[in-house]
Amino acid sequence: MTTKVEKSVQVNVPISTVYNQWTQFEDFPQFMGGVQQVTQLDDQRLHWVAEIAGVKREWDATILEQVPDQKIAWAATEGATNAGAVYFTPVGADATSVRLSLEYEPEGLVETVGDKLNIVEKRAQADLEKFKEFIESSGYATGAWRGAVNESALVGTPGVESAQSSRGDSGKAGLSAKTVAAAAATAAVGIAAATALKGKSEEDSDDQDTTDISETAAPSAPLAESQVTYTPDVTTDTYTTGTEGALGAVPPLAAPGYEGSTVTEGGDQTTDRGTI
Repeated sequence: MTTKVEKSVQVNVPISTVYNQWTQFEDFPQFMGGVQQVTQLDDQRLHWVAEIAGVKREWDATILEQVPDQKIAWAATEGATNAGAVYFTPVGADATSVRLSLEYEPEGLVETVGDKLNIVEKRAQADLEKFKEFIESSGYATGAWRGAVNESALVGTPGVESAQSSRGDSGKAGLSAKTVAAAAATAAVGIAAATALKGKSEEDSDDQDTTDISETAAPSAPLAESQVTYTPDVTTDTYTTGTEGALGAVPPLAAPGYEGSTVTEGGDQTTDRGTI
């Protein structure tokens, strides 16, 4: 499945200046987003390195037709499959219409998704706007090549069928370092989230086990008894001992110092209100 892109821009610079600048392919990285390097191998062959939507691609292209101030047509011969042409048309004496026609074949999941999002189409329009700004700001071309290639060939607008030799070629496709880093970061976040969720689940499970145990545990045994001494009433010389249990010290009913206790003094029994 292929995708076609048609974009244009009007540049307020004479046609010869606009065309001359476009022939300076090695300057493309200055105004084309994603184009990292263009190497002109000879008058007809170019080697491209680009990155679009995080995918780095390389390809070789050959110029099928080049007519000064009118047209440049190309097709890939190796690598990423693409072909097309750029047309130059004068608009009055001091302006030029630049029209780009491109057909390409997305490869792999990332490029297919990018194709659905029209990333290449948006990139193409943005690049034409940057080219316009680039040449208008300077008013002159950085160089020129006025030669012709197959001027009478009338190849029209090449499509991917003209790049048949590159079809099925991965174009040395690979994810850029940024994309790999982003993927690794996403994976790390996913692993961390899964680990945290697992830990939370185990913690909740431990809490549930603790609750069950506490709810079913047998009541604790009462505290062991120990002997404590109570202060006797000041009217008596004797005292007895009480018992300390789970609820605290509880004096026996017959202990001195407790209301209702019996105290023996010289053989007589009396009842006193003592103090606890």
